[in-house]
Amino acid sequence: IDITNTYSTVYCFISRRKILLIFPTFRWPIASRLDQNEMLEVQVYNYSKVFTNRLVGTFCMVLQKVAEEGHLELTDTLIDDNNMSIKTSVTIDIRYQPMDGTGGMWSDGEFLDVPDDRDGLFAFETDSLLSGQSHGSGTSPGRSLQGAGRGVFSAMKLGKAKSSKDDHKRGDEPAILEMEDLDKKAMRLAGMLEPDTISLASVTAVTTNVSNKRSKPDIKMEPSSGRPVDYQISITVIEARQLIGLNMDPVVCVEVGDDKKYTSMKESTNCPYYNEYFVFDFHVPPDVMFDKIIKLSVIHSKNLLRSGTLVGTFKMDVGTVYSQPEHQFYHKWAILSDPDDITAGCKGYVKCDIAVVGKGDNIKTPHKANETDEDDIEGNLLLPEGIPAERQWARFYVKIHRAEGLPKMNTSIMANVKKAFIGENRDLVDPYVQVQFSGQKGKTSVQKSSYEPIWNEQVIFTELFPPLCKRIKVQIRDSDKVNDVAIGTHFIDLRKISNDGDKGFLPTLGPAWVNMYGSTRQYTLMDEHQDLNDGLGEGVSFRARLLISVAVEILDTTSPEIICSTDVQVEPVSNISESATGKMEEFFLFGSFLEATMIDRKIGDKPISFEITIGNYGNHIDGVSKSSSVKKKKKEGENQEEENELIQNSSEDEADEDADLTSVSSTPPMKPFITDRNYFHLPYFEKKPCVYIKSWWQDQRRRLYNSNMMDKIADKLEEGLNDVQEVIKTEKAFPERRLRGVLEELSIGCSRYVTLANKDVNLAGRTKLDRERLKSCMREMDSMGQQAKQIRTQVKKNTVKEKLKLAQNFLQRIRFLADEPQHSIPDVFIWMMSNNKRIAYARIPSKDILYSVVDEETGKDCGKVKAVFLKLPGKKGFGPAGWTVQAKLELYLWLGLNKSRKDFLHGLPNGFEEIRATKMGHGLPPVTLVYDMKQVFQLRAHMYQARSLFAADSSGLSDPFARVFFSSQSQVTEVLNETLCPTWDQLLVFDDVELFGEATELRDDPPIIVVEFYDQDTVGKAEFIGRTFAKPTIKMRDEPYGPPRFPPQLEYYQIYRGNSIAGELLAAFELLQVGQGGRADLPPLEGPTDSERGPILPVPLGIRPVLSRYRIEVLFWGLRDLKRINLAQVDRPRVDIECAGRGVQSALIQNYKKNPNFSTLVKWFEVDLPENELLHPPLNIRVVDCRAFGRYILVGSHAVSTLRHYIYSPPDKSCNNWATECMHDKEKKKKKKKKKGGVEEEEETDERVLDWWSKYFASIETLKENLRSQEAAQAEAEEREDLEIAAEAVYNRELESEYGNFEDWLHTFNLYRGKAGDDDEHALDDDRIVGRFKGSLCMYKVPLSQEITREAGYDPNMGMFQSIPHNDPIHVLVRVYVVRATDLHPADINGKADPYVVIKLGKSEVKDKENYISKQLNPVFGKSFDIEATFPMESMLTVSVYDWDLVGTDDLIGETKIDLENRFYSKFRATCGIASNYSMHGYNIWRDPMKPSQILAKLCKEGKIDGPHYGPGGKVKVANRIFTGPTEIEDENGLKKQTEEHLALSVLNHWEEIPRVGCKLVPEHVETRPLLNLDKPGIEQGRLEMWVDMFPMDMPAPGPAIDISPRKPKRYELRVIIWNTDEVILEDDDYFTGEKSSDIFVRGWLKGQQEDKQDTDVHYHSLTGEGNFNWRFVFPFDYLVAEEKIVISKKESMFSWDETEYKIPPRLTMQVWDADHFSADDFLGAIELDLNRFPRGAKTAKQCNLDMIRNEQELPTISIFKQKRVKGWWPFVARDENDEMELTGKVEAELHLVTAEEAEKSPVGLGRNEPDPLEKPNRPDTSLMWFLGPLKSLRYFIWHNYRWLILKALGLILLLLMLGLFLYSIPGYLVKKILGA
Repeated sequence: IDITNTYSTVYCFISRRKILLIFPTFRWPIASRLDQNEMLEVQVYNYSKVFTNRLVGTFCMVLQKVAEEGHLELTDTLIDDNNMSIKTSVTIDIRYQPMDGTGGMWSDGEFLDVPDDRDGLFAFETDSLLSGQSHGSGTSPGRSLQGAGRGVFSAMKLGKAKSSKDDHKRGDEPAILEMEDLDKKAMRLAGMLEPDTISLASVTAVTTNVSNKRSKPDIKMEPSSGRPVDYQISITVIEARQLIGLNMDPVVCVEVGDDKKYTSMKESTNCPYYNEYFVFDFHVPPDVMFDKIIKLSVIHSKNLLRSGTLVGTFKMDVGTVYSQPEHQFYHKWAILSDPDDITAGCKGYVKCDIAVVGKGDNIKTPHKANETDEDDIEGNLLLPEGIPAERQWARFYVKIHRAEGLPKMNTSIMANVKKAFIGENRDLVDPYVQVQFSGQKGKTSVQKSSYEPIWNEQVIFTELFPPLCKRIKVQIRDSDKVNDVAIGTHFIDLRKISNDGDKGFLPTLGPAWVNMYGSTRQYTLMDEHQDLNDGLGEGVSFRARLLISVAVEILDTTSPEIICSTDVQVEPVSNISESATGKMEEFFLFGSFLEATMIDRKIGDKPISFEITIGNYGNHIDGVSKSSSVKKKKKEGENQEEENELIQNSSEDEADEDADLTSVSSTPPMKPFITDRNYFHLPYFEKKPCVYIKSWWQDQRRRLYNSNMMDKIADKLEEGLNDVQEVIKTEKAFPERRLRGVLEELSIGCSRYVTLANKDVNLAGRTKLDRERLKSCMREMDSMGQQAKQIRTQVKKNTVKEKLKLAQNFLQRIRFLADEPQHSIPDVFIWMMSNNKRIAYARIPSKDILYSVVDEETGKDCGKVKAVFLKLPGKKGFGPAGWTVQAKLELYLWLGLNKSRKDFLHGLPNGFEEIRATKMGHGLPPVTLVYDMKQVFQLRAHMYQARSLFAADSSGLSDPFARVFFSSQSQVTEVLNETLCPTWDQLLVFDDVELFGEATELRDDPPIIVVEFYDQDTVGKAEFIGRTFAKPTIKMRDEPYGPPRFPPQLEYYQIYRGNSIAGELLAAFELLQVGQGGRADLPPLEGPTDSERGPILPVPLGIRPVLSRYRIEVLFWGLRDLKRINLAQVDRPRVDIECAGRGVQSALIQNYKKNPNFSTLVKWFEVDLPENELLHPPLNIRVVDCRAFGRYILVGSHAVSTLRHYIYSPPDKSCNNWATECMHDKEKKKKKKKKKGGVEEEEETDERVLDWWSKYFASIETLKENLRSQEAAQAEAEEREDLEIAAEAVYNRELESEYGNFEDWLHTFNLYRGKAGDDDEHALDDDRIVGRFKGSLCMYKVPLSQEITREAGYDPNMGMFQSIPHNDPIHVLVRVYVVRATDLHPADINGKADPYVVIKLGKSEVKDKENYISKQLNPVFGKSFDIEATFPMESMLTVSVYDWDLVGTDDLIGETKIDLENRFYSKFRATCGIASNYSMHGYNIWRDPMKPSQILAKLCKEGKIDGPHYGPGGKVKVANRIFTGPTEIEDENGLKKQTEEHLALSVLNHWEEIPRVGCKLVPEHVETRPLLNLDKPGIEQGRLEMWVDMFPMDMPAPGPAIDISPRKPKRYELRVIIWNTDEVILEDDDYFTGEKSSDIFVRGWLKGQQEDKQDTDVHYHSLTGEGNFNWRFVFPFDYLVAEEKIVISKKESMFSWDETEYKIPPRLTMQVWDADHFSADDFLGAIELDLNRFPRGAKTAKQCNLDMIRNEQELPTISIFKQKRVKGWWPFVARDENDEMELTGKVEAELHLVTAEEAEKSPVGLGRNEPDPLEKPNRPDTSLMWFLGPLKSLRYFIWHNYRWLILKALGLILLLLMLGLFLYSIPGYLVKKILGA
């Protein structure tokens, strides 16, 4: 029988809220096992004899707990039809007896053979628990697997807690699994799974739990938010288009937060071109930064006197930009809208780039794409993905109802004075609420002196939807005469309260209470934690809670009664009922302090107590006076009293149900005991103090349950992903299996979530958001489960990494979903008090400790022991102070409804008695627990070594020691001096460790061990380095000490310092129970072996790693850039290499200044290292300076943490050596070289026109094409290259990053000295670099195989470093080409810079100051510089860009450094790039003094390769590979000659295909290097495009440098003849006749040259809109063909020192005007033609229409630069009131483009002047006044205006005439006909 279908009917007599239950017992025999998802439903009816029974309420529950435990008692409220709780509650007792008697136990089949049990399947593949931690060493005799499986597998069931008492009795034996059984089962389940896949990564060693009494500690200590960081926002305003308005002078204002900057003003245009760059620098916390609003507004005719009129604005918050890919929008169009008139549409577009750079972000600037793609405005809108282009206006209603629990905000002195005078007692706070959204603020009214203010007001914002601002900030403030301060702040994230999917919902919230946290509640005049109240950082105390709701309504802007403006409005709203936010329930919070250790000794030895608060409950110091809400509860309490009598008479046992218990919220004060030099502990030995609090909150547990379910899935996923990453990192086998397991787990978790959440769909909460959120969470989780399943099938060995990324996205999505926007119960705070002052705190989210009957819904720390670390509040917790632990608590917490309280002690370790407060009877919770069970252990900490520790001394090293804490004991390792990688090899033994509780529980669940690392200083206190946590492996007294668990393996533990990683510890910990026989029974300890070390015990043999003999060879090359030490120069340095206690010293450099290279290149030493590569110790490199009298001074050091990169692997002998033929690509290309579109482009292919820049621009095009078409087939890209211009590689990053820093054999090790900085001190590691050691390492096991040493030419002195060039000084000519810089950081007030280049190399410096480029942020330098240098003395090249200043020193904008030496010696041959083809003259001349054939011969000789053999037919053979290529070349005179160079070059271009020695040779290239400035660390200040060539001086001299000077713009003249106009709209009314006419003239100019505008003469009194002009405009201009830009040089203002150069797209503007004598002329219409692509003019005026402008994209366009001469009709357009385009006239014009030379040959006159004059236009005479020729003009007026009317009238008269004649003559005819005459 299915339980759910059988109802029980419970009859009750209900009278006056007293409830008497008559309880029958119901039994259901069920045939199958009870399913965990079954529901039990109880319905309570009101019984009636006459009528039908009326349903009072129902109660539903999931039977999961029952199925597991077999027994459950609970009390809960009933729910009526509307899903509202009613006051009736029901108590039920359920027992479940399975057939086989295994209630709450696993039956064998349950997790192995029954496939439909979702949780059990894949248990082996998915769980990391089956690792070394729990592999048993055999098992007690006769135990079946049933019992054994219990411990481990129950832990897998999504973290189910054991809680029934009988369970513990049964679970006495330790949870061990029989290995063989497991293996068989595992194979059955996971399909031949190898045992090593069940591995456990070290990171999770601490965090994985076998049992459930303890929860994970949080490793990272420091709050990361709230600390200020550097940000730079750069905005380029490029241009604006389609601005609404006639003939405007627009300015763009850019605002970020409160900073405003303006562009220059452009005159009379509504498509201005600016290209101006603005930079805003901020140093604020991330939250503040991302809430700042970026606002672009266009202002019309602003000047010094008037602020101008606003055309439109665009708003977006910084966070939106930061969340974009690359943190930027590039070349996107922002839509302007008018905030004062929401009915109007788009007001225009502004094209801009916006980038937000945080510290350490590097922004990749996309290469400038060509103009055409970006002119498609609709396709490039400045909006994030997924936001529609047409956004609608919406109203955002934020309703503020009331607040509770506000703190005092004024001193009580004034209040007492007032009380004395007036006699009233007042609340000391005057609150109001301020709401901020998208740059606007709204405030409610101030409620004077009230701790519980009631506002009932709503703040209304009008904003486009979806908004580009993510958060609404709601702040309660205290109104004050002097200044208002924030009481608390809450942010509402719109993404969390809405869903943009197709089944999504608009933002909605509440009505719900939100809790606000901030500084502590006592009032001080200067609150040091005021920032916390503004929402920065983690609040340290409850401040208030506020009842709010949010709604959004999309506006219909067409409706007439709409308010147009977007100003914020505030209006009252109606009150909402008490019950709207949920029924008030009594909650019970219980806490027990099991241990308080590691209390910082700075506190002093006054007695210490701990206080727990939830909201204001439990806060006795600074909570607020009892308020009205409590009074209400008191009334309810009186009613409860009556009930109590009833209950007490009935049974003693239940008296605790409602006895009014006074809360005990703090532990009794206790004097601390000393642990060691740094810490105290409190003597909580067998007596554990307890606290409990009763509190009343609205019952919104469902919200928290929902979050908990998702959080648990997320935690499990995160742990799994960490495992996978660790497996990948340590290169263990089969990461893909573990990932599959993780995804399987995820999909099971998701489907389980959906099943559980389904139960809630009908119980969904009261608010709309609760219902919608539940639905969307279910949809998301469901789809995520499906995706996880699907991805699981695609996980292969080679796809692990990308699938891992996808899984990490899942994790973020679940975490985002789990964050509940509507709060319910406030968080719990634990404060440590000393001397009645609050010292340190911990904050625990209430959801983590909330209890539920269903396991998945229970908080992860509910009823578990958790290690909690207390920290200092607020800013005190930043930096070093925040890293030291203030106190470590072992704390047990439980929070739940008071009525379901009976289980609250279940999770505590067993073996205690409860001690209650005596006077109150036995119904109370205990105030103390006394443990009578005590176990004694010995802890052995095997501290082997640590590596990559934090440098804490000024020498750049540390003197580290470790301190191990366990329970209340601590021990210290020895101090090792001057190292970052100490190998202590020391065993610390803790004797007589007393732990309380049952042995078995401790075995599953030992307390954690804390290890802290310090740096010993000779004076003063040791300095903190970092800390890590570990869990010991436990052996009980009855277990043997042997494999597989013992001896334990060494594992790596990450050391944290705040949030950053400060190293790793390699150690093992074991906890051994001391039995009856005392310590004698324990495994023996070896005595101290090393007589020098004294009584220090070493790590025993079974635990320390197995060693083998390795040889490490060191290549000593040289030292570079050593800085001064103590003001003295380094003169005679030496390098010491040390690894695992052995080492080698380099030769001494006799004179560092003269030659910083070593004389002996290779040395070696042998050392014993662990077999396991992961355990290899680090290798230390130290540089010392040998001073006089045998003194040594440490210069700097470097620790190589992993040697794996340097392990030598012999070359693969089976390399493919067969002959293959490689076709060269050029042939293919040549076949494809067809001109497209049939248009011959003679000018471009002409060799003489091509220069280096043609090559450069062609390469950039190719780069862009490649970026676009990386997915598309390469063939297309080749077709696109219309003309064969030689290309070069353009890298949009440094060359080093393309070629692995050129460390192919010569590595650079940075030497550090000085303390490492922490983030907040902004000390980057770069500041600690004191020099660089160049050299290399090679390690291999000894002895080496014979083959290598036998090879020909093997030099035993050089070891593995054969064929390495010698390091004698060498003279080199360095040629630096600087092409251009982009996006420089402005250095002058005007937002520009005057950049020039400075090049330093060693002592020589080249300053190009006189050639600075005025007012440019994207200067084109086009220069080459030659410098002679001597390697190794001068090998670091610095290229800087400085800003020229007329007065004062020039400022550095940024610089980039290049290590030339590594490039010079690299096998990638970075001395001079290899061109793609070879020519002897022209723009592509071969630059290298060595020809390709010489280079090839040299490479073959060095690599000992056979070749090159040149054969007939254009073939060459190298190392059995055949390459082909052309064999002829043209010289300057065009004569063909035979040559082998092309062949050699084709080999060089494919050198990477040569076996063994092949690698990609550096091609001819331009690299893009970021410019950095020390003042702004980590933030790019611009980029520099450049390249470097190097030529050794002992070779033939290279030719002259290539000329890359910027192209000079070409001088052109554009001649525009305005022939006629037609259909121009008529503006003027005639005085006498009312006749419409216009006095037309045409104005024209080239964009950017408004001041040179030219006008035609006026065609007066045109009555038809026709005008005849025959007028010529002449516009001379300078034009860059390659960039399609006009170049203009002009002074910016009268005060400018020199001219500024602008580059502007060539656009011709023509406007038609109506001339007025006395008033200003009227603007009628305009057209703008882009001279590169504009629509062809219409042949006749008739064919000319608006479509020529509207469909500009579809129509074919022409370029004046190709056509030279164009004539036709074009439309004039303007915008009407509704913003629609309208045709306002047509113009017939002729455009003629001539070069400057042609213009000189055939000059023309302006207007109609000589030379080449135009004839006078033939204008009609009406243009004279009408009274001069009255008849003529009458004819003109009347005929012109009424001609149709006149024609119609004439027609009508004729018709009538004919009819008259007809009627007149018909009788005569008829008579004649009749009479037959």
